Amino acid sequence: MTAASASRSLSTKGKPEVVLRLTGITKRFGPLLANDAISLTLHAGEVLALLGENGAGKTTLMNILFGHYVAEQGTIEVFGRPLPPGSPHAALEAGIGMVHQHFTLADNLSVLDNVAVGTESLWRLRSDRRASRTRLLELAQRFGLDVRPDALVADLSVGERQRVEILKALYRDARILILDEPTAVLTPQEAAGLFETLGRLTADGLAIVFISHKMNEVFAASDTVAVLRAGKLVATHATNSTDRAKLAELMVGRTVTPPAPLPLLAGDPVLDLSRVTVVSGHGQPLLDAVDLTVCRHQVVGIAGVSGNGQTALAELVSGLSAPDSGRVTIKGVGVERADPKAMVHRGVARIPEDRHSAGLVGAMTVWENLIGERYRDRAFSRFGILRRSAARTYAREVIKDFDVRCPGPDARTQLLSGGNMQKLILGRTLAYRPDLILASQPTRGLDIGAVSYVHGRLLEARAAGAGVLLISEDLDEILALADRIAVIHQARLTPLLPNGHVSIGQLGLLMAGHWDILPEILDAA
Repeated sequence: MTAASASRSLSTKGKPEVVLRLTGITKRFGPLLANDAISLTLHAGEVLALLGENGAGKTTLMNILFGHYVAEQGTIEVFGRPLPPGSPHAALEAGIGMVHQHFTLADNLSVLDNVAVGTESLWRLRSDRRASRTRLLELAQRFGLDVRPDALVADLSVGERQRVEILKALYRDARILILDEPTAVLTPQEAAGLFETLGRLTADGLAIVFISHKMNEVFAASDTVAVLRAGKLVATHATNSTDRAKLAELMVGRTVTPPAPLPLLAGDPVLDLSRVTVVSGHGQPLLDAVDLTVCRHQVVGIAGVSGNGQTALAELVSGLSAPDSGRVTIKGVGVERADPKAMVHRGVARIPEDRHSAGLVGAMTVWENLIGERYRDRAFSRFGILRRSAARTYAREVIKDFDVRCPGPDARTQLLSGGNMQKLILGRTLAYRPDLILASQPTRGLDIGAVSYVHGRLLEARAAGAGVLLISEDLDEILALADRIAVIHQARLTPLLPNGHVSIGQLGLLMAGHWDILPEILDAA
């Protein structure tokens, strides 16, 4: 730790300096009380984990901190000085930096340009690139964040991009760093590297707020954990004085028991891909000679870092695209062309990766979304006339069966929380007892209570005879649900590996492209 940071990190009484103090923060959106008199304190060198259900108020609180929202009541102090409300510039000047879950880098610029952009006066005749490079390399060496200043961001791995985001904040002298779901797109090895970096940062006096839905990360990285529920701060604990079950109960207000899959014998194949290749319009393989089989009573998990072919696989299985070569069969019948309607009627149901842009139409009502894939069925249509009363009755049944918390069938879907949107998609997906379920990132962004609910419904469908193709970047989710696991990397897919015979470390290596370990794993299985 440098002399400057040491003097900043310790108060006159020898205790860690308070670097951030939120007092009585209250924010309303009409009748909704999003933040209810929340008070938090962050010390130099401390990692504070912020937990809470979807809609608990975490994002609102961070938006107030950064000046995007203005609180009706309460104050914020940074290093003992009041933070002017409603000013992102003031937050940056006060030393607050944020690394978003979805990176905010320009792919067509170099690492150096991304880090230095906006830090020099517009009145300078030219940029002092030599000084910028020197400062960047000093920060990189100091905190163990290895980067290549002249590399294009487009050519970087996900882990390298995250290092650039952290360096961008440090380059601007951030002393308080907010990390929003920082491991969502990292391999286990990259996540471990991030935690090592956090240790170096906090040793230098940096304070960190760590927002995550993953309990193992909270216990691996944080000193203190604060839990929000329904806009209120319900508890603050030293991390080493609590446990997963207690935190889960605090988050959702009840005991959460994760569902566990029962051992079942695999049934007949419902999906079979044989040497399937899909090529982009530019001639780049999106799927490269992929072999894959999913059977009834079986969950097959596809692990991989985002962007390695998962989207192409999901589009193929849902009928949005057709293979350029190879063969796709559903329940033994070949698929000759892209036809999503035909896939639905063959018993294929999908939970799309993005519930907002691909899963639901926010401006439409709940009942309209529920029958959107089957509005021409006899149950909802006669002689070309839509039977709205039948559709609303059906919607009420789904709302009840799948615990969708909304005012009713005529509610606008965009007003639902993320968790209730996902329950709505589940209801549409599972109500017709499909033979094959494509579940793509089914719990992304959901809190632990909603995750447990989604997992339970998928396992019920497996027990009822469906095959489930689970595409997820969350290894904990795959290990909890899947009977067999394959890893996708650069459009290629490994053979199926039995769950229980491959470790999380081995999966991480396979996700990073180290397929030389496959013979060892297959021999052990």
